[in-house]
Amino acid sequence: MTIAIVVHGGAGLISPDRADAVQAGCRAATRLGWDILRNGGSALDAVEAAVRALEDDPNYNAGTGAVLTTEGTIELDAGIMEGRNLNAGAIADVQFIKNPVSLARKVLESPHVLLVGKGAQMFAHEQGIAPCKFEDLLTERQYRRWQERHQISVHDDAEEPRYHRQEVGSTTAREENSEEKHGTVGAVALDQSGLLVAAASTGGIPYKYPGRVGDSPLVGCGFYADENAAISCTGQGEDFIRLLIARRAAEFVARGDSARAAAEAAIAVLGAKASGTGGLIIVDRLGNAGFAWNSQHMVYAYMTETTPEPVAGI
Repeated sequence: MTIAIVVHGGAGLISPDRADAVQAGCRAATRLGWDILRNGGSALDAVEAAVRALEDDPNYNAGTGAVLTTEGTIELDAGIMEGRNLNAGAIADVQFIKNPVSLARKVLESPHVLLVGKGAQMFAHEQGIAPCKFEDLLTERQYRRWQERHQISVHDDAEEPRYHRQEVGSTTAREENSEEKHGTVGAVALDQSGLLVAAASTGGIPYKYPGRVGDSPLVGCGFYADENAAISCTGQGEDFIRLLIARRAAEFVARGDSARAAAEAAIAVLGAKASGTGGLIIVDRLGNAGFAWNSQHMVYAYMTETTPEPVAGI
């Protein structure tokens, strides 16, 4: 049976000095997932392992290296879905979890679909997932960017620092920090049994309002899998939510589009109906890989039966 895997490391402007590192990380994650598939492992295991690798890599906005909120916290979202039985699991607004995709998989294996905030933290404890320290997720790069953005001023007569915030979702906020504004990571895979799986994980948009949730943990918005295709998205989450982009891409495959054509059609809808930017990756039931984006870049890598080594691009 054909196997295939595609991963992405986010869309947006990726500076030349980071291009090699983010492509290398995607190649490594792809190889990790491919080896699981090649040895007869499930697409669930392959996708989880690939996304965990990206979460552990500080070059991406997921897990370690995630962006900070306006209040200086790190809030993580993730989702995973298998296409055979349409089982899905997702978590949102979670703190102190090193690998959110693994917590999302625990939700998939439970009666629930989506857990958020305090409830998700309780569930993690019940499942034996130990919390990590804030410092385990924080990187110097993200902390420095947070400081630059907020220009913290501590006054002698103030008990707390003052934050100079911008309205979340404003035009200026969307234009600033474009290098990381679409920092979701994700993976899609097909295993030897024909199972299709999709996953996504993110720290959200930079300097988001606390409690803001994007498309990554929402079934049909930031990720989706059925018997025909598996899709993982990256972009301005609000636009992907309004347009159910992941589900739309699956519908395009179901009507007969190739993986590539379906990806391009879904991104065309994103641009036409919401002036949104971002990208997505697809693998279909035949093991064909597809991807498309309308942002400056989207870092990706894939392996199929026709590629002896991971192929990466940006």
